[in-house]
Amino acid sequence: MSSFTVRTDLALEDRERIGDQGGEIHGVILEEEDKEETGIHISRVKIETKNGAKIMGKPIGTYITLEAPALAEQDENYHREVSLELARQLWSVVPEPEKEQSVMIVGLGNRDVTADALGPHVADNLFVNRHVILEYGKAAYNKERMHMISCIVPGVMARTGMESAEIVRGVVQETRPDFLVVVDALAARSTRRLNRTIQVSTSGIYPGSGVGNHRNALTKESLGVPVIAIGVPTVVDAATIVGDALEQMEKGKDMRLVAPREHPQAVSELNNMYVTSKDIDETIKRLSYTISEGINLALSMEKLE
Repeated sequence: MSSFTVRTDLALEDRERIGDQGGEIHGVILEEEDKEETGIHISRVKIETKNGAKIMGKPIGTYITLEAPALAEQDENYHREVSLELARQLWSVVPEPEKEQSVMIVGLGNRDVTADALGPHVADNLFVNRHVILEYGKAAYNKERMHMISCIVPGVMARTGMESAEIVRGVVQETRPDFLVVVDALAARSTRRLNRTIQVSTSGIYPGSGVGNHRNALTKESLGVPVIAIGVPTVVDAATIVGDALEQMEKGKDMRLVAPREHPQAVSELNNMYVTSKDIDETIKRLSYTISEGINLALSMEKLE
């Protein structure tokens, strides 16, 4: 379906798309790993050159993707395993992870739009201690070493009249954290990755880019501190669903369907429509606990299991 733009926030899907077209990318490295005990598939896409970034359509950085097929199910033990794996992967990209640092976590999204409420819900479940440490010191928690953690939910421009990046930039200048962890809902190319995939990246985030609603970026270049982004695809472009279905029909019945290739506008008109799962409210609730627990574990400065 090369006749219309496929929107995805997942670097892995961009790499697969280019690989399906028979292309190899200089400056882009793909590493894959399977966790047999949990069934989690981990992919690391490392974009190391400007040429690779241009072809991929993603900034230079490391993109770690955790694919957990059972993530959409109500299994607390499995979600705990995913949280642990997320904590390990997050810890691997934290700058100077053994050093005590000030960390600000940003929950992006619109609390009133369920599929976009992941960031605010994650923020609700975080262990935030900056105010206590500043007032009473680390002795309040009976610990000698702790990260100082703060959190902000900047909301959306329709409510605040300000870009999320403007709000975050002001708070960063005032509180001076060592790095940021930004959580947001993403858009996927494939329905099989919907609510079952977590992406961790070191390149920051461009709010709304997956659904064509480009806002100011939250990156090291724009904020002055490293930005780690965590996201879960909660919506998929309707056009890609239709396109995939037509291609499968064409393959399965050995027939030729004209619309996708010769009349791409028939499909591309759906590009402004996005689809999510029918139980997205419960899914967001479960995912928010899983991600917040992973962040809490990664920033606890305790040895992970």
